[in-house]
Amino acid sequence: MAESISAKCLLGLCATSVPFEYLQYWSKVPDLFRRLYHLHLFNWVIIVLYLIVMVILTLYGLHRGWLIYAYVRHRGNIPHRPPDPAEWPKVTIQLPIYNEQYVVERLLDAVARIDYPRELLDIQVLDDSTDETQEIAHACVERHRSLGLPVRHLHRTNRIGFKAGALAAGLETATGELVALFDADFVPPPDFLRRTVPYFADPRIGMVQTRWTHLNRPYSLLTKLQAMILDSYFGMEHLSRSRSGVFFHFTGTAGVWRSAAIHDAGGWESDTLTEDIDLSFRAQLRGWRFFYLLDIECPSEIPVDMNAFKEQQARWAKGGTQVCKKLLLTILRSKERARVKAEAFAQLTAAIGCPLMILLSALFLPSQMLGFNHGSLQFLSVGASVLSTCSVIAFFLASQRVVYPLTWKRSILYLPLVLAVVFAISLRVGKGVLEALCGVKSDFVRTSKFNIDGRSRSWHAKKYHNRAGWTPYLEIAFAIYFAITILYSIENRIYKPVPFLVLLIWGLLYVSSMSLTQRWWERARPGARQRRSLLPLPDGD
Repeated sequence: MAESISAKCLLGLCATSVPFEYLQYWSKVPDLFRRLYHLHLFNWVIIVLYLIVMVILTLYGLHRGWLIYAYVRHRGNIPHRPPDPAEWPKVTIQLPIYNEQYVVERLLDAVARIDYPRELLDIQVLDDSTDETQEIAHACVERHRSLGLPVRHLHRTNRIGFKAGALAAGLETATGELVALFDADFVPPPDFLRRTVPYFADPRIGMVQTRWTHLNRPYSLLTKLQAMILDSYFGMEHLSRSRSGVFFHFTGTAGVWRSAAIHDAGGWESDTLTEDIDLSFRAQLRGWRFFYLLDIECPSEIPVDMNAFKEQQARWAKGGTQVCKKLLLTILRSKERARVKAEAFAQLTAAIGCPLMILLSALFLPSQMLGFNHGSLQFLSVGASVLSTCSVIAFFLASQRVVYPLTWKRSILYLPLVLAVVFAISLRVGKGVLEALCGVKSDFVRTSKFNIDGRSRSWHAKKYHNRAGWTPYLEIAFAIYFAITILYSIENRIYKPVPFLVLLIWGLLYVSSMSLTQRWWERARPGARQRRSLLPLPDGD
């Protein structure tokens, strides 16, 4: 309720802060564009750019439909669980943490409950923390060591290489044939190793990935929408790629690696923000096979802070683009099958859709003013948009049906909101993609976790909040721009795009208002200024 109220208040503020008489000046803008129309070059630049961007986005949208087709065609390729091994291999469990005082104990308690011979476990808490998390983790490790759990607390005094550096440092002393990884916000089930390890009976298997589920899905509208986005990834993308025999990647947590595969592929490297994608493609190029197991669930905590959610998505997109620059040519020049290369290309370049989507939306009003809303060009534009949108909607619904076969229809009501939020955060995500394309380096910005696993727990009074930055103001500016576009469309009786633009305005105002109100709440907390001066800033701030 508070989220919707803040969005409505911001919408009212935008409507009342712009006097109506100023909008009358926009009546002169079409005349300007019509005069520029006769220059021909300007007109064609707008139209050609619009068409190119639209075609590219349509192809990526239709690719969602191809993933559904691949799933249906290969849905019988379900990996059968091998029998338990006669001798279970030794497993190193790596737990990389950085300033995770609210969740580190929950993580270690869950790992301690894993059903596996303790003499065959080697548990590493890879702690790069700079705050009281060190003491909490050390005390928790000592408590479990006294109960016979083979766990070590490995603390680095620097963050060289960030998460990749911590994993590489831990691997130097790891004793396991297999390596399981869990981020701080995950709660692995007790039977996790018993169900995943048997797949490594095949010596060609290099990694087994399990499905993320969500501890705090019902907490808020934001967590529900995030869950649907992640479900589309784990319920369809990973599934269709794995079963159709093309490359897919480890998601950084909730999976098990063969130690030999990590070393054979060159080990963890920190030159990208997504070391998991990087290592995955290098390992598969070396011939290692990956399995994705839909039926094995590993619960996790979804970010409840809008700014944390946006930073997480931006880091994933920027890191994926960095891996694209690093490995795409190597993949295309390899001896892999054409469909493997094609899917790798689509997978590694998908993030470019975010800045292109922003560019297309920015070109919408100029194209309207140039008369692009008439004739065959309009038919082409509308047809491409319909095909792409239907493909994306079908993709989300298909993934929900796979993950929740009995209750998937409930997600239909949330689909418009998911699409609106995905568009709204593309401003921040697109910034990360452009930084990667331009070679701009940045630190590994951690995602805030607050041990929220239900409906009632509060997190606002806790620290580790991600900063909002300047993107919320850009989101508000785009909302105003779309409002002006709606006024122009109605004035010229172009009604078809109006509902879609209204939905985008809602998404932009929802995301921006959540970002700003959460930041203002953080600043208004008693003693917040003093705490910020005494505590180290979260990485990347």
